[in-house]
Amino acid sequence: MQVKHIAMFFLFLSCNTFDQDDKQYTSPKGYNLESPEKFRVRQSMQEISGIVLAPDEHHILAINDEEGKIHSIDVSTNKPYPTSKFDKSGDYEDIATNGTEWFVLKSNGTLYHVNGMFTDTVDATPYKLGLRGKREFESLYFDSARNSLIAVCKNCEEDKLQGFTTAYRFDLPSMTYDSSPVYRIRVEDIARLTGGDVGHFKPSAAAIHPIEKRLYIVAAVNRLLVITDLNGKVQEAYNLRRRRFVQPEGISFAPNGDMYISNETSDESQANILKFKYH
Repeated sequence: MQVKHIAMFFLFLSCNTFDQDDKQYTSPKGYNLESPEKFRVRQSMQEISGIVLAPDEHHILAINDEEGKIHSIDVSTNKPYPTSKFDKSGDYEDIATNGTEWFVLKSNGTLYHVNGMFTDTVDATPYKLGLRGKREFESLYFDSARNSLIAVCKNCEEDKLQGFTTAYRFDLPSMTYDSSPVYRIRVEDIARLTGGDVGHFKPSAAAIHPIEKRLYIVAAVNRLLVITDLNGKVQEAYNLRRRRFVQPEGISFAPNGDMYISNETSDESQANILKFKYH
């Protein structure tokens, strides 16, 4: 009788162990999320929170979420990264460019238009969201079709009970935010594709694929990669393995479709940038 109880105990344990990670892990067409090239970043960028691949495709411009600095990361050297301080310390979450101008997103939705980057006269002009209510942002990307920057909510109070994640448009010609959302992502569509309870979808970075012309969104809290059209309609969703995507906070693409995802440090892990070849 005792042996039977022991056997049942271990069967229970094994079932629970399986249930803790019974998600499916697949990859979008053209990528293998199981086989990245990994670049470790220096101590100054352990809190890396947003990235953009520079036009030379050799340097990566990045934000540390505790400082008002832009860092130019060269993963092939051990030398200190050049920095450009545009404002005082704060909670900066993402960086984006239209090809000629550079912008940094603060967690409260304020955009900083950075002028004279990496010169002695660098400064920044802030543009506030100007809407009432509590809102937190971590994702910013350039949409050439709209000639706008799009800031995606991580935690906006109007989304919590409605099952959406909202995005706001910053019009570059007028340098103003729209007061109404540009689109809303339906969380139930993500849950349907992943087969699990997403809860509140909290994006941490986003970028438009240069070939597919679709939006790729990473969410560190949900540990997801979600692909939508440019109006926020969910098309695909993928679970991300914790051991590889410890805390994904940045995403960018090369013109040929190669994808870069940055991970902040977490526990004993070191911050890194992962490169996924596009086939």
